[in-house]
Amino acid sequence: MAFLEKNVFTTVINSTPLVSIDLLIENPQGQVLLGYRNNRPAEGYWFVPGGRILKDESMNKAFKRLTLAELGLVFERKDAEFLGPYEHFYNDYVFGEGVTTHYVVLGYKLVCDLDISSLPSAQHNKFKWFEKCDMLASDNVHEHSKWYVE
Repeated sequence: MAFLEKNVFTTVINSTPLVSIDLLIENPQGQVLLGYRNNRPAEGYWFVPGGRILKDESMNKAFKRLTLAELGLVFERKDAEFLGPYEHFYNDYVFGEGVTTHYVVLGYKLVCDLDISSLPSAQHNKFKWFEKCDMLASDNVHEHSKWYVE
């Protein structure tokens, strides 16, 4: 399992859907964790944590890797509720414009209480707990994240 070089990854994104896992993290009070996106696509929006599954990586291994990378803790996929498959379409891609991105996303829900001050910042530069009604009403929360609570 490895991340691809820029030119190879651009060809992949331009040619095929990516498979990813999104994490709806809900605290015991029913609030949803969102991060403010640093990177394309969805840069500049509040978005749920998650990421793509790598070639030759099982969904269980991807889930553990992504929860560690996004939440700073390892969680097991069997401890999450499967929300279903989703499709996300974007007019840009991780390296800029000119290529569209298509994700087939496996949505999962985890209920846990996290200290947002200690979360990793590779994909999100700040985190916030949102009430579901506020999340749905906000223009700064990406529509794809809203789908998980609608």
